Amino acid sequence: MASPIIKAHQIVKDFATDGSKLRVLHGVSVSLQKGEILGIIGQSGAGKSTLLHIMGLLDEPTEGWVELHGVKVSKASPTARARLRNDRLAFVFQFYHLLGDLTALENVILPRMVRYGMLRYLFEKSRLKKRAAALLDRVGLAERMSHRPGQLSGGERQRVAIARALMNDPEVLLCDEPTGNLDSKTGESILELLWELREENDRTLLIVTHNAAVAERADRCIRMGDGVITGKAQPPISSAAA
Repeated sequence: MASPIIKAHQIVKDFATDGSKLRVLHGVSVSLQKGEILGIIGQSGAGKSTLLHIMGLLDEPTEGWVELHGVKVSKASPTARARLRNDRLAFVFQFYHLLGDLTALENVILPRMVRYGMLRYLFEKSRLKKRAAALLDRVGLAERMSHRPGQLSGGERQRVAIARALMNDPEVLLCDEPTGNLDSKTGESILELLWELREENDRTLLIVTHNAAVAERADRCIRMGDGVITGKAQPPISSAAA
C-alpha cells in the first residue's frame, strides 16, 4: 500500500481552562490515502473538529504530530503552516465563512489572491476570474456569480464555499460539518457534489459530521467519543446514534 497522503500520529490536545488543563484528544492516530474519503462521526464534544483543525494545520497538537507525504509539518513555523494550508489543503465549514461584501466570484478568487499577493494577482486577474467562474459553473452557480452571500440560500453559500476550497487545487479537502446548517434535501445535494468531485479528480476528503449518511457513503468511517477513536462505524447507522 502507498504511503498516506496525510497522517496524524498519537495526537494529544490540551486546552487551558479556568487555571486547569482540559484534555480534548487522548493519543488519536488517523491516516488517509490519496483519493480516499474518510468520515469521522460522533457526538458534540467528541474531539472531531479539534482533530480536523490539527490535521489541517489550523492548530498545533500538545503531543504527537501531523505528516504530509511523510514529512512532519505540525510543528513548522506559523508562516510555513499557513503556506501549506493555502497550497495543499482546503476547508469547507458548516457556516461557510464567506465575506459578505464580496460577490460569489470574488469569494472564490480569494485563496489564489492570498497565494499570489496583490501584484501578481492583478497581473493574472483575468485568468483567475475565468477559473473561478468555471468552478462556480461546476457547482451549479453559473447564474449566481455576481450575487453576494446575503442574496444566496444556505445551499448556494455552501456551494460557493466548496468552489472557493477548490480554487488552489488542494490535495486534501477537510470538511467540518458541511451539511450541518442545511436541510436534509440540500445537505444530500452537497454530499452528492463532494462525492462527484472526488470521482472527477481523485481528491482526498476528510469529513467530520453528525450525518449518518456519510458513514453509508465513505470509503471508511470512524467513530470518536471523549477524545478517542472508539471504533469503526459500520453502515447503516441510525441518525439517533450519530
